[in-house]
Amino acid sequence: MEIFATALPALGDAWALILQPVVLGYLVLGVVMGLAVGVFPGLGGIAGLSLLLPFMFGMDPVLGLALMIGMVAVVPTSDTFASVLMGIPGSSASQATVLDGFPMAKNGQAARALAAAFTSSLFGGLVGATFLTMFILVARPIVLAFGLPEMLMITILGLSMVAILAGRFALKGLAAAGLGMMIGTIGEADAGGSLRMATYDIPYLTDGLKLVIVGLGIFAIPEIVSLLRQDRSIAKGASLGAGWMDGVRDWMANKWLSVRCSIIGVVVGIIPGLGGSVVDWIAYGHTVQTTKDKTNFGKGEVRGVIGPESSNNAKEGGGLVPTLLFGIPGSGSMAIFIGAIALLGSGDIEVGPAMLKNNLDITYSIVWLLALANVVGTILCIAASGGIAKLTTIRFTYLAPFLFMLISFAAFQSGQNFEDLLALFAIGLIGIFLRRFDWSRPAFLIGFVLSNPVEKFSNQAFQIASFRFRKSFEEGIDYVFSPIVIVLIIITLVSVVLGLRQAKAIMAEGEVQSGSKRAPLIFLLVIAAYLVVALINANMIPDYNLTDKIIPLVVGSLALLCCLILLVQMMRRQEGDAIFADKEVAGEDADAPYGLWSTLAWFAGLIVATWFLGFILALVGFLIAFLRVRAGAGWGKTLILAACGIGFMCLMAGALNRDFPPGLLQGAVDLPWPLK
Repeated sequence: MEIFATALPALGDAWALILQPVVLGYLVLGVVMGLAVGVFPGLGGIAGLSLLLPFMFGMDPVLGLALMIGMVAVVPTSDTFASVLMGIPGSSASQATVLDGFPMAKNGQAARALAAAFTSSLFGGLVGATFLTMFILVARPIVLAFGLPEMLMITILGLSMVAILAGRFALKGLAAAGLGMMIGTIGEADAGGSLRMATYDIPYLTDGLKLVIVGLGIFAIPEIVSLLRQDRSIAKGASLGAGWMDGVRDWMANKWLSVRCSIIGVVVGIIPGLGGSVVDWIAYGHTVQTTKDKTNFGKGEVRGVIGPESSNNAKEGGGLVPTLLFGIPGSGSMAIFIGAIALLGSGDIEVGPAMLKNNLDITYSIVWLLALANVVGTILCIAASGGIAKLTTIRFTYLAPFLFMLISFAAFQSGQNFEDLLALFAIGLIGIFLRRFDWSRPAFLIGFVLSNPVEKFSNQAFQIASFRFRKSFEEGIDYVFSPIVIVLIIITLVSVVLGLRQAKAIMAEGEVQSGSKRAPLIFLLVIAAYLVVALINANMIPDYNLTDKIIPLVVGSLALLCCLILLVQMMRRQEGDAIFADKEVAGEDADAPYGLWSTLAWFAGLIVATWFLGFILALVGFLIAFLRVRAGAGWGKTLILAACGIGFMCLMAGALNRDFPPGLLQGAVDLPWPLK
């Protein structure tokens, strides 16, 4: 009864908070932005939230949450457009939808597939929100009992999950997570202030890399570059066909499948680190297993759309459970969500037990916003279907320069330094090669995000445990191995064993052909070389600052060990083995008419020009040159599109009071805004 006495007033307060017209307006704005992001393949929730991060600084908490939840809720719905109409996974959470959704579209049943998908997404989203409400009611007393050892163990559980369930080779997943953690330790250590892989001669590195830059670099840039190299329209035709009500009736006929897959989505979402790259395949596998006639799968079976779409929306509600209750990201997008919450208001809102204790009304407002956003998102997706089908016939070459423009502006806002753009390019390069050689990018990102919590919780738990052990051995053991810690250790071990069994069936980067030894081997040696340098650097920290060096040494050693085992395996295996996965051997990247380096040179040119001329002047030259030379547009279209891009940037920066990256020209000459 005490639970309800506390929760019910908070539920009412949350409802009052979000029913304000301005909050609903921000929710709809977030839904519209999520719709726009989800339509373009590869951007997904991670890139979308990364674009929002710069604007979260100091924003009213409820307004900021409405904007973010609107985007998070609708991306798994709107990315269905790319999967069904284009045959390209809109995000990692919609890979399985392609298998039957795209054949349905080619059979003239796009409307039926979309209707079934949107109805399933709406139901899954509402199941996720309902579960989150109930779980917060029940789990609040349990969560408040979590101490430092428990938080450390649940962080390790998240790391073990994402690393093992990250591809055909578990060692690649572990190494990618380790690399992410090592890059996450760059800069000043929190405990003792020691510098790691940084120097005061380069002040930018002392603060470490920002999450928005790593998120955009690892996920957005590789997909944008890949699509740009192919130089084609996203879809060949814009016909939806008929059958909207047929799709709804399909869902009604398979509602229990939708219920089961929604529960799968919630459960997978709860497990930290699994997120969207796994859930749709688990749901699709369940759908195939429970269907008597399996012959139509892969050829346009509507159940193959309903199952994955129910689960990938439900997983957002499940993913918010570890995110809100423990501060552990359930997925890559939740990792960015955690960073964004810390920026809201005066910065005093912190996800985890403290949020349930001090901000229960805001916690429940997130639940209500999630449910509302799913309803609004589904309605908007159905309304926008006809127009979006036509939008997909635009050559991606016309969209890419504006995406480069947006991610450069978003990256700069994270630290207001020109070096932000250089870091974005460098991390983007890492993302491109991780994608090419079938190394898990989600594992890398979760490793980066959890590097700080692992270090913080382990150092604090060690200090308190040392004090308890000095008092008595029994008290120390009771503190370190509490019942919750023992349960979490068992769950972690079970998840590792199960994960190792399933790893071969889970493709980190989709189906990747294998090639020669040379390129994958060189990439592995580059990663190993960085780890060696980072280990030597960490070992140079004085022993009196042991807390600053222990995590980099342990994590770096484990990651290097994984790389060495991979190296031995590569030396012993023949060319063509799955370990030598390389997207440049076969597939869309290999057949692309444009090369990687010539495509990247455009983005590099924008950054170099910004260094000399400042962002806006560089952007004018970049847009005109790109549209004229790369897209082959006429002068009239080029000037109109360039003017629209510059106008949009100035409007957004002016409305939000943001600056543009300055160049050498701005340091020498006093120019008016927006040139300064």
